Amino acid sequence: MSEFLKPIEALAAQPNSLEPVLRETLKLFASETGTIHRLDAPTQLLQLVAQIGLPPPLLEVVKLIPVGKGIAGETVAKNRPVTICNLQTDTSGVAKPGAKQTGVGGAVCVPVRSGEKIVGTFGIGTRREREYSAAEINALQDIANLLAPQLA
Repeated sequence: MSEFLKPIEALAAQPNSLEPVLRETLKLFASETGTIHRLDAPTQLLQLVAQIGLPPPLLEVVKLIPVGKGIAGETVAKNRPVTICNLQTDTSGVAKPGAKQTGVGGAVCVPVRSGEKIVGTFGIGTRREREYSAAEINALQDIANLLAPQLA
């Protein structure tokens, strides 16, 4: 793990650190919104366990996300990161219709893995249009995997 991620690694080792890790990650990536979902494998639903920056009306929408639906659901279904440069103008159909309510432009979501098993998702977004580099996505994946023990 790279040196600049060491403070987040130490934070993630603490119990109940999902929101603090999310907050530090948003600072690191200069982003305003973030979500962490836990995968309930039997129901194939992602359950929101931490968030920062989402408007209150949207919380009900993202509280439970079926695998395969929305950015987080697609992340699990494809077992790989999903990124959108500008959620406001995206026409791929990946984002749920209510996603534009977030005001998010660029967004990326990665699977949280415990070994090979997906146990959740970790997503961040910014209000401006943004493409995340491969290095940034890899760093976000490293952070996400640190949280696997808290989601498993």
